[in-house]
Amino acid sequence: MAACAPVPHPGHGGAATGTAAGSRGTVVRLGFRAPYDWAHILDFLATRAVPGVERADARGYARTVVSARGYGAICVDLPAGTSALVMRLTGAACADRRNLSATARRVFDLSADPARIRSRLTRDSLLGPLVRERPGLRIPGVWEPFECAVRAVLGQQVSVAAGRTFAARLVVRAGTRIPGGVDGLTHAFPTPEQLAAATLEGIGLTATRAATLRALARATLDGTVDFSRPASQLRSALATVPGIGPWTVEYVLLRALGEADALPEADLVLRRMAAPDSTALTGRQLAERSNRWRPWRGYAVMHLWRAARVARPSRQASVRHAVQR
Repeated sequence: MAACAPVPHPGHGGAATGTAAGSRGTVVRLGFRAPYDWAHILDFLATRAVPGVERADARGYARTVVSARGYGAICVDLPAGTSALVMRLTGAACADRRNLSATARRVFDLSADPARIRSRLTRDSLLGPLVRERPGLRIPGVWEPFECAVRAVLGQQVSVAAGRTFAARLVVRAGTRIPGGVDGLTHAFPTPEQLAAATLEGIGLTATRAATLRALARATLDGTVDFSRPASQLRSALATVPGIGPWTVEYVLLRALGEADALPEADLVLRRMAAPDSTALTGRQLAERSNRWRPWRGYAVMHLWRAARVARPSRQASVRHAVQR
């Protein structure tokens, strides 16, 4: 699998999706409505990037991908002064550009209409200043919905950094090592089949967490959990998996489906940020408070998470959440 080479900068006018092929892979340009907060996307993904599977840094976002033809990689960047992300596909990914382009549009939230979101959220006294400061904030997704659910379970009741460490160990234990992987992209994330058959002892997980992962893998394999279902059906299906509670369900809807109105109301940071004083709201109070944010509560979540990190980085790092943010 070849490394992703630097992508030539397109012209300044191209906002529509386009494709070009070359000796270094296939280049796809993915348009969006400005403004677009690429810096926030990269920062969010970098904090959670699973070593071996993905990276996010000044070069952009890159990860391994799997298709019917084998393994490949995608690299995504935003050239300065343009209104389209540039995605380079290498290896087997080149033959699957249509599906990968659709996935990239979801992961990078390229169909969002920031004007509509801004119009609603700026009416709120808490969110108004945040939205005016970062009007292009998007909901960063996860490439594979099953992967998102697994990573959410791995992060339950631990810090973001600890959840990332567990994910890296799981990848080495149960994922597939890719021949010729370079630039740190050496593994594919475990499939449901691999996870269901894996031995999970010895990587730091509690017995309860390991059991939840196996139950999730089995539910995905037998069709109980189907990530292609509408959000309402997936919400109900995930809730049947032992060890997956409302926070995890909403987190998966938010980042795996890009559900614009998802709200993990049990999140401690959200309950603190939405409170009028130093006392955190209850989950029910947050749900009531968030009614004025509909149908864009997912974007409110991203603004509040970012504001909390900027305002209290040291305190935020020490908070243990119900599930990895």
